[in-house]
Formats: sequence, C-alpha cells, structure tokens
Amino acid sequence: MMFYKFAYPLPMVAFFAIIISQAGAYDPLDPNGNITIKWDVMSWTPDGYVAVVTMTNFQMYRHIMSPGWTLGWVWAKKEVIWSMVGAQATEQGDCSKFKGNVPHCCKKNPTVVDLLPGVPYNQQIANCCKGGVVSSWGQDSSTAVSSFQVSVGRAGTSNKTVNLPLNFTLLGPGLGYTCSGAKKVPSTVFLTPDGRRKTQALMTWNVTCTYNQILASRYPSCCVSMSSFYNSTITPCPSCSCGCQNNNNCISGDAEIESVVGKNRTRSRNSNAMIRCTNHMCPIRVHWHVKLNYKEYWRVKMTVTNFNYAMNYTQWTLVAQHPNLDNITQVFSFDYKPLLPYKYTNDTGMFYGLKFFNDVLKEAGADGNVQSELILRKDMSTFTFKQGWAFPRKIYFNGDECAMPGPEEYPYLPNSANSKLISVSTMASFLLLVFANLLGMI
Repeated sequence: MMFYKFAYPLPMVAFFAIIISQAGAYDPLDPNGNITIKWDVMSWTPDGYVAVVTMTNFQMYRHIMSPGWTLGWVWAKKEVIWSMVGAQATEQGDCSKFKGNVPHCCKKNPTVVDLLPGVPYNQQIANCCKGGVVSSWGQDSSTAVSSFQVSVGRAGTSNKTVNLPLNFTLLGPGLGYTCSGAKKVPSTVFLTPDGRRKTQALMTWNVTCTYNQILASRYPSCCVSMSSFYNSTITPCPSCSCGCQNNNNCISGDAEIESVVGKNRTRSRNSNAMIRCTNHMCPIRVHWHVKLNYKEYWRVKMTVTNFNYAMNYTQWTLVAQHPNLDNITQVFSFDYKPLLPYKYTNDTGMFYGLKFFNDVLKEAGADGNVQSELILRKDMSTFTFKQGWAFPRKIYFNGDECAMPGPEEYPYLPNSANSKLISVSTMASFLLLVFANLLGMI
C-alpha cells in the first residue's frame, strides 16, 4: 500500500513544474511575443559554411537594454568558428591543434556578444554593433533587429551534412529566456536593392526564445503605489514587494550614498546593493495618481521613480491595463501606443520616453524619475470612482509585471456628502486652469 501511495510524486512534481514554466512564459498581453534567431547559410566553404545570424525581437514591449544580449549554443560535433563580423566570441578556447590559421573560437559551447558602436567598418554588417541593445517591436521595429556573420569550419558542406547547433541560450541581458531547438525552415528570400531580383539562402533554420518572469527572478522588479484627489490617503507599494533579502545592503542616507557610490558614480557589479532603502525594496516604483475630474473627462498623473543608484534604464517601457484606455484623448511627455493582443479588446497601452528627451530613466536621485499625465474621455455607462475602478488592473515596467496593492487598500471614495464637496473643488480647479490659459493667451 505504501508503494502505491508514493508511486507518482516525482513525475507529478516534474509535470507541474513544466506546466508552471510554460504558463509563466505565456504573456496574455503579448501572446505572440518572442525573440526569433534565424541562421541563413549564405555560402559553402571548403570545410563548412558562412551564415548570417539575425535576432529579431517580436516582443511588443520587452526590449534588451545595456549591457546587451549574450547568445550561446553547443556545437553538434567538432565545429569551430573561423571568423566573425559584427559580433565576437567571449572566449577563444583551446586552439592549440591548429597551425598557421588559428580559428576565432574553438570552444564546444561558444558564447557570443554584439560589438560596440564605433568599430571599424570592415568589422560591421547591417544591424550590428549596438552593444547588444535591441528595441522592442512595438517601440521601434527598425531597431528591434541585431545581426552578425559567422564562418564555421569542420562542419558539413551541404544541406544534408550540416548539423544544426544545439542547446541555445539567450541572456537579455539577464536570465528569463528559454530557447527552443533549432528547426529547419524554408530558405529566406532576399530582394535586391533595385527590387528586380530575388535571391535566397542556401539553408535556413530558426530558434525561438520566450521570456518567463519567474525564471528571471523570484521577486518582481517594480511595484505600484496609488493616490487620488478625492482621498488624502496614499496607498504605498506592498511591503517587501521586491523581496527584503537585500535590506541590510541598501543605501539609507546621503552620506552613505556619497561613500558607496562615489563622486564619479562608478557602476557596481551587484546593482542590488545600490538600491535605496524603502519599505518595498524595489528598484522601480510606478505611482498612479487620479488627479482631476471634469464633466466629460478625467485626468491621471503617472510617475516612474528609479531607486537604483547603479543603473540608468535606457529605452524603458511602461505598460498599463485599464478599461478606459480605449478612449484616451491626450498623453503628455510620453509616447503612447495601444496594444491590441485581442481583436475586440482595447484596454492596454504602452508608454515610453520621447527620444533625446526622457527615453533614459536616470539613476536614483533628483533626476531619477519621469512623469506624464493622461486625459481620458468618460464612458458614462461604465465610468465610476467607486471600488477602485479608476486604478490600473496591471502595470508592467520593461516587460516585467509590477507588484500591486490589494484592492482593499486602494484609495476609497468618500461618502456622498464629501463627494459633492469634491465635485465643487474639482470644478473650481478646472475653472482656475481655464482662467490661467486665458491669461496666457492675453
């Protein structure tokens, strides 16, 4: 009887682990988001082939920021990398068996990174040399691509003898991505610049990598706080939203900031030790403030604050889910793009900084925040301030879902008597705003 009782625990644990992993990799706000790595064999060589590897980020709001991507794989046999253009292997490995011509990399499991901007032109190809930074598809599809060329030796020299690489890994720049095996697909077709001739790769295979926030970190990397004009209470981020395991290493005061960070703001390898001490211990906080109520519109202010003294967030993205985003009228200081993962639902939008203005969220300090205000048109059949309706359902920063307060902690709407007073004060604020604009016109 004891045998039957404990016969299946381990298989069941493995099964549920796989289910949880797959569920975490699926993003309901970006169901088709992935990074596709395509290998196009462009020519055969006496002992192998030359391939162009193209990495395309099809994720709508998750980009790869500095220090950039790192791609790895395992060769199926005894292949070597003779040379690379637009990227480099981080280690050469043991090439002592070669005399004369020494390969660029002899490792069984090479690790490749993008080249930095400004390298000589003879080391560049199209879409390379950006330090591994890749935009999200929704933010800028033209910069959501990264490429390099690799010359492979001691490999097959035909479609039938080439062995596809195995066990692909991708860091973007940290953990979180899981990659499929390489799969042969129809050869890529290229159009000549004049548009009059088509050519195609000799052979093509694809690898698909998907992101799982659970694999990236045990804890969220951001949190959400809330406030409103109709309630003086500020709802803070949940305590220990991002885990309090580092609260003994955080930075608490100005004197400590100066001693730890230093005047030159040199970067620490362990950025977790450079976070300001807070109740939530998150590097990023998003604050949603219901600011004003007009007759046909209402206004929200969003503030993103960086508590990390060791990191600037380049090309940051913020995603909000709220039912009234289907009727957004104006966005100040941010770019905005609606996300439409499902045909009949328009309740999700992506916000990101204006280029050369606020597309970099600077390190913690006086300048470590970005702000925007939204004006939304009311749908009188659904609009209400009751039961926390005016607050977002979900918030994502840089593709990671942020920790939200519990619904019972949202700023509540006062009783009806106070609501009337609030309506009067809101109208007064609106009239003052109009009056100020008129003065400005005069």
